[in-house]
Amino acid sequence: MVQPGFDPPPVRGPAAAGQQPGDGPRWAHPDERRDAPRDSAITRFMGGSPLAVLVRLIVVSLIVGALLMWLDIRPADIIYGVQRFFQRLWYLGFDAIGDVLQYIVAGAVIVVPIWLVMRLMSVRGR
Repeated sequence: MVQPGFDPPPVRGPAAAGQQPGDGPRWAHPDERRDAPRDSAITRFMGGSPLAVLVRLIVVSLIVGALLMWLDIRPADIIYGVQRFFQRLWYLGFDAIGDVLQYIVAGAVIVVPIWLVMRLMSVRGR
């Protein structure tokens, strides 16, 4: 039953726009439409045309480089700092592993003989 003063909603979808089913909505991005040409793998990977991405990278590198030079930070300082960071992390990691291994050996000196005695007693008791 239709209420008085109620207009039915307009027809929407592919039929209203004169599109074929599967073409996607008119407002869809061209990449989402079936008839749109596909971008190359390099364009999808880089996020745009290679030339445009190269220009953006050069501009951003120029700005960041000028800021770093103004702060008196040289590229060699950055590389050396990253190298020292990973070297310290490496040594810290192996020192921590060495400490954990010492704890395991110290505990095993007590735990393993007790476990062995308990196992021998349980076998003998059967």
